[in-house]
Order: sequence, then C-alpha cells, then structure tokens
Amino acid sequence: MANAAENTQHGPSEGAQYPDLVIVGAGLFGLTVAQQAVEHTGARVHIIDIRDHIGGNAYSYMDEETGAEIHKYGAHLFHTSNKRVWDYVNRFTSFTNYVHRVYATHDGEVYPLPINLGTINQFFHAHYTPAEAKALIEQQAGELAGTDPANLNDKGIQLIGRPLYEAFIKNYTGKQWQTDPSELPAAIIKRLPVRFNYDNRYFKDTWEGLPTDGYTKWMERMIDDPRITVELGVDFFDESQPYNKTALKAAGVPVVYTGPVDRYFDYELGDLKWRTVDFKEVRYDEGDHFGCPVMNFSDADVPYTRAIEFKNFNPERHDSQNPNKTVVWEEYSRFAERGDEPYYPVNTDADKALYAQYEAKAKAEPNTVFGGRLGTYKYYDMHNVIDTALTAYEEQVAPLLKKQIVVSPED
Repeated sequence: MANAAENTQHGPSEGAQYPDLVIVGAGLFGLTVAQQAVEHTGARVHIIDIRDHIGGNAYSYMDEETGAEIHKYGAHLFHTSNKRVWDYVNRFTSFTNYVHRVYATHDGEVYPLPINLGTINQFFHAHYTPAEAKALIEQQAGELAGTDPANLNDKGIQLIGRPLYEAFIKNYTGKQWQTDPSELPAAIIKRLPVRFNYDNRYFKDTWEGLPTDGYTKWMERMIDDPRITVELGVDFFDESQPYNKTALKAAGVPVVYTGPVDRYFDYELGDLKWRTVDFKEVRYDEGDHFGCPVMNFSDADVPYTRAIEFKNFNPERHDSQNPNKTVVWEEYSRFAERGDEPYYPVNTDADKALYAQYEAKAKAEPNTVFGGRLGTYKYYDMHNVIDTALTAYEEQVAPLLKKQIVVSPED
C-alpha cells in the first residue's frame, strides 16, 4: 500500500456518488471496521481523519538519530487474553517477545513494579515469605483492613498498607490526577496489583508483544485494499469539504464516528471531562539512560509521572540503533481543555450522567455508529478497541451495509 499520507482521495464533487461507508477517525476502531466491511461485504470505504497520519494514538514513527520507534502519544504495549483479537491482529503483523516490566524511583532508589515480594522485601530491607508479607500488609492497613473505602487514598492503604501506598502510589496518583487522592474515587485503583511472589511482569495476559515492524506498518496492512481510501487532515465538521456531517446525513451514507461524542452534538449538553498528557523530549549522549523502557517517579518533588525510553522497547533492533544516543520522553499529566488530545476520561458521577445523555442521543442518530475511546467516553487498551470494533461491525455496521449494498462481494 502507498504511504497512508499519500493514499488520499479528494471528495466527490457535487452530485457524485459517495462510498458505501464513511469512517471518521483512522484509529484502531475505524481501521478494524473498514477492514471487516471490505472483507465481508466488498464495501467501498472512505476514511477521514483530522490528523496527518493513520493509527490514532497508537501511531509510531522512527527517530533517525537514535533508531528508536517513537510512540507519538505515549507508550503503547499490546497484550491480550482474547483469542479472537489475538488471531485477528496476527493476520497483519507478527509480534516480538517483549514482556513489559516497570520500575519506580522513590527516595533515590529503584524498585520493581507492580508491587511484589521483591518490592516489599527491598523496601523493608527484609526477607519476608509470602505469608509473612501478607500478614505485614494487613497489619499496616490498620483500621482500614477488611473495609471497602470509597476514596482512593483509603482504598490504597487498605490494599497495600500505609508505608507502601505513601511511597509508590499517593504522590504518583496526585501528580497524575492533580487532585488529592482522598478526593478521588476508589474505583481508580480497585485493581491495584500486589503479588506475593517475585513476578514483576506488568501484564498477566496470555499474549504480549510489540509489532515486529512497528505500529504504523501493522495498521497500513490492515487497510491495504483498493476499496479503502484514506484522506488525512480532514475535519468532519468542516462543511467546505464533502465528507462532512451535514452532507453525509443528508445523503443517508452510513457513518462510523470515532471522534468525541460531545463534539458530534456540538457540546449542546456540556463538555465531557478528560485528562491529557504533555511530553517533554530529552536527548542523551549515551546509549541507554534508564536501562528500562518505563521509569515511574513516585515522589512529589519530581514534576512528571514517568519517563519513557523508547529504544528499550525493542532490544531486538539493537544493531540498527545508535549506540551513542538515546531519547527519553518525560510525561506530565493535566486536565484537558478543548483542543487538547483527550487521553483518559475523568468519569466523575457528573461525567457519567452527562455521557448517559449523550449516549441516548447517539443511539437515536440514524445511520451512525459511535465507537472507540472518544465516541463512547471509555478508556480502552488496544485489544479492547479491536474487540469492540469487531463486535460493532457485526452487530451495527453490517446491518447498515446490507441496506446500502446490493452487489455481492464476488462482484
């Protein structure tokens, strides 16, 4: 396939024929639906995206100086226990044997995360057995042991005891949310992993790895079909271009929309709240700065939450990387405003109530399927996005296309 930026099609002139399906957003949700639509119905699909690249937040590019694959929107790590998703993605890419492990700097010392028996014994300068470590943490939870607190601060103490919580979670979370953890809901860390063995593998899924040729190559292969066209730098709400909301609705063209759901309805009920991330790039005249891909910074006096050293995601590319240069991105979290990249839904009770109203409007919107993080106001890992896209195609998009297409795929 031609480079996605070159695989463009200017919209039809007035009165010309639209494609069978228009997809707004070239992220994993939109690309999966496009691929499925072509494969199962022979549909002609046109994808538009306001960005200058495909792939959504999973987009990556190569850094010429260091030989590192840069994940433009922060670290993206593929993992899943869903066989349907694993079988699907392996049609378009192979995966490396990368296993994600995270480390945290606290008070001038580096510890393994998630909190495991190694973290516990290092922190307390001890050699606890699993049973002893469990008893210690229960004791350190104090009066919160056995309770189910509503706020994050108390829930963290209840889960891992006060000393470990205050060392590794409290200040990190405070920086991540710019909010005192006592004012955050416990649901944010209800699944905080604690392991009473020395397993420091971050994910516990059946399959894990990074795409061998990079994320962008993977996603280019997904839409390598002449019936799929892509147009970049196109705003769905810009009525000067033909693939706009008003024109497509008037023409009755099925649309898969993966942009912000509140933007689709012109924010008429109010803005849904998101967190965003800013990155500061730092380059070092050395081959390896941290010795790991991700280093968390748990202390309040470090303004960023973590640093990502991209070269270390791909040790198998060592021979093609610069042994004297490395690039690190420091990650700073803040509340998003309009125009920022939305990363994580804030999901307060007020936000959930507001989204429920937008969701009702979305369900009533004719010929339109809403999907992806932005379209459904949910945080998804990549495998979740693909799974929901496969389901959305089967249950929502395919029925729309059956009404739209009268020729068989063989034609």
